[in-house]
Amino acid sequence: MAADRLQKLVAAAGLCSRRQAEAWLRDGRVRVNGELAQLGDRADPSCDLISVDGQPLERPRSTLTLLLNKPPGVLSTCHDTHGRPTVLDLLPPERRRGLHPVGRLDADSRGALLLSNDGDLTLRLTHPRYGHRKTYQVWVEGWPPPATLERWRAGVPLDGLPSQPVDLHRLRHHRGATLLELVLREGRNRQIRRTAEILGHPVLDLRRVAVGPVQLGDLAEGSWREVEPGEWGPLAVAP
Repeated sequence: MAADRLQKLVAAAGLCSRRQAEAWLRDGRVRVNGELAQLGDRADPSCDLISVDGQPLERPRSTLTLLLNKPPGVLSTCHDTHGRPTVLDLLPPERRRGLHPVGRLDADSRGALLLSNDGDLTLRLTHPRYGHRKTYQVWVEGWPPPATLERWRAGVPLDGLPSQPVDLHRLRHHRGATLLELVLREGRNRQIRRTAEILGHPVLDLRRVAVGPVQLGDLAEGSWREVEPGEWGPLAVAP
């Protein structure tokens, strides 16, 4: 087996995304044959001993990706030092090994979240250069007028930086609130909630209904299912 980049090997082991593996290398958490590794180093797992935080690296026997309908109040992380519930707590123990969340949903948000041990897939779904679509249905306060929705579609700057355009449609209005469907191609921190607040129509409920071509459908809240290879479409092609 030929030598490969360490960040790719660590991600392929299902421990994290490739970007997170790069951060671990910069932080000095990865070693090869006992020597501290650097970002850009390569190794051959068939003959080199690779370790992360002192634990030998193991490749998953096969890749696995789950679709979870995350309830509100559950954190999109593997561990929480304060003992709060995480998405892995919703899985049986035998299913948790090597899985990590692909991207995040705010603790207060709900809906489609992928869990995977496939580092390459995680990169393709989370890196900005791929621009994969994520679809949300969002209840906001009041009735945003057409001019406000056009402003939102154009992309509202956050933290002094421009936002990408948003596909946005008004679905319905009920008891002083409006249901919108939004499709985003970027995933900035609390982007929908912050934008809605700036525009004067705070979010009441936020639910992600699709990640790329993978649809939440009628999956019950708190439940999960395996994602079949045929659901990925163009995502199945490696970068």
